[in-house]
Amino acid sequence: MKCVQIQVSGKVQGVWFRASTQRKANELNIKGIVKNLSNGDVYIEAEGEESTLEIFVKWCHQGSDHSRVDNVIISEMETKSFEDFKIVR
Repeated sequence: MKCVQIQVSGKVQGVWFRASTQRKANELNIKGIVKNLSNGDVYIEAEGEESTLEIFVKWCHQGSDHSRVDNVIISEMETKSFEDFKIVR
């Protein structure tokens, strides 16, 4: 298992980015959280097998249908043993 934190900037709030992220995570059996940040970015903690995390991170660079991703910052973090993937406030 591997865990990463991802910060996505661009037009990523108000465009169903969090819901789309949750749907993609569930499709790939990724566990973690996604939330909006006050600066307009979206923050994600994602945990799963390295091969599926690579697919998930690639998706984060594209984003949801109505989003525009300008930048993605990824860093590894300690695993947290998430039970599912949640949208948090």
